[in-house]
Amino acid sequence: MKNTQLNNTRLDMNRLASMDAAQASRLLHRVRDETLAGRTPPIAPRPVIDASWQRMFRLGLDPDQGTSSVLLQRDELEQRRRTTVLGEVMRTLSTMLAGIADASMQIMVVTDEQGRVLWREGNLSVMRKANGICLEEGAAWTEHTTGTNAVGTALAMGRAVQVHSAEHYVHTLHNWTCAAAPVHDPRDQRLLGIVDVSGPATSFHPSTLALVGSVAQLAEAEMRDRHLRSIERLRSVAAPILCRVGGRAVAVDAHGWTAAVTGLAPVDRIALPKSFRAGRVWLPSLGMCAVEPLPGGWLLRVEDGQRAGASAPGAEAASRVVLDLSRPRRPSVAVSGAAGSWSQELSPRHAELLYVLALHRDGRTAAELAEDVFGDRTRTVTVRAEMSRIRRNLASVLAHRPYRFSEEVEVGFVGPDDPADLLPHSTAPAVRSARQARP
Repeated sequence: MKNTQLNNTRLDMNRLASMDAAQASRLLHRVRDETLAGRTPPIAPRPVIDASWQRMFRLGLDPDQGTSSVLLQRDELEQRRRTTVLGEVMRTLSTMLAGIADASMQIMVVTDEQGRVLWREGNLSVMRKANGICLEEGAAWTEHTTGTNAVGTALAMGRAVQVHSAEHYVHTLHNWTCAAAPVHDPRDQRLLGIVDVSGPATSFHPSTLALVGSVAQLAEAEMRDRHLRSIERLRSVAAPILCRVGGRAVAVDAHGWTAAVTGLAPVDRIALPKSFRAGRVWLPSLGMCAVEPLPGGWLLRVEDGQRAGASAPGAEAASRVVLDLSRPRRPSVAVSGAAGSWSQELSPRHAELLYVLALHRDGRTAAELAEDVFGDRTRTVTVRAEMSRIRRNLASVLAHRPYRFSEEVEVGFVGPDDPADLLPHSTAPAVRSARQARP
């Protein structure tokens, strides 16, 4: 009777919290043991955990291995701390989270985008115990190194994750519980790292995940405020300069966010190449530009005789587009042609949309894209808004009515070695279907 009840009940964190701790531990161990042995467990693991375990199977990770890793040298650790934007919000993270972690017999851990622990604070006795599993500054905590864990799985999935007791793939971590959330740079949505709360399994509480997620969002909001203030400073410098500039020009910060504009339709952001410098540079959204440095940004002057957009001479030079989804957390698109080359990282949603268009060279309507990405043909307003944002930077290679890559453009695609690793964060039906394919 008990097994029948389990089979008809969904395993979730609230249910685990309501159970006796020993009973919950036995259940999770049984689910893990049966699943890893290839048998049907009494109740299915949570989807996020099952997906991670499947990745561990494909990696051939040994569930009985340890969690030790080669620590970063002190000088490299300090270098990473100095260069990450996360350093600007550590005071907020410490104030909002470290004290709570200490009081609840846990520790706060902050990693970079590679899963390397940069900082940790909290309960001193728990930090000593954490040393025993190598959860210390400079250690690596990706799934590849330590199996299913909140830091590594949040990195792999691109969203907040809680992992408790025997949900950890590696046996060494079964006495631990952890909850982690990614922190993104609001200027370009680049993943900066992970904020995590970890402690003994006895400190488990389902609300910890919401707490960590809220603090991560607060850190992003602080970075957003800093960015807006920097844009205002750049605007105060650029405004008098633009008054003296003839023709069309725009002042942008280092990430392409617009501070001031003259002679052009205002846009929020202009995508810039990674290796950007003064001189003549072709940008898909503007054409050929003369680039000059400004304090805190750049002055872009569109050269005379060119029209920005799809009809610019630079657009005619665009002959090849490569969509690169080989890196799970950093999808990108590159445009190249006679005028040069240009690339940018993509948000998860834009990566999904461009992937679908790469599959369907004849094009997709807004309703078809809504079905492909959301599983709901009625979400055309959202699709049109996202495609409008994409075309601001890729107008030279994207057409519409229907949405498609231009016929004269060669489209290349670089995917992960295993189709199952394609955009692992995505729930888009088109992507999920592709993951099930096999070479």
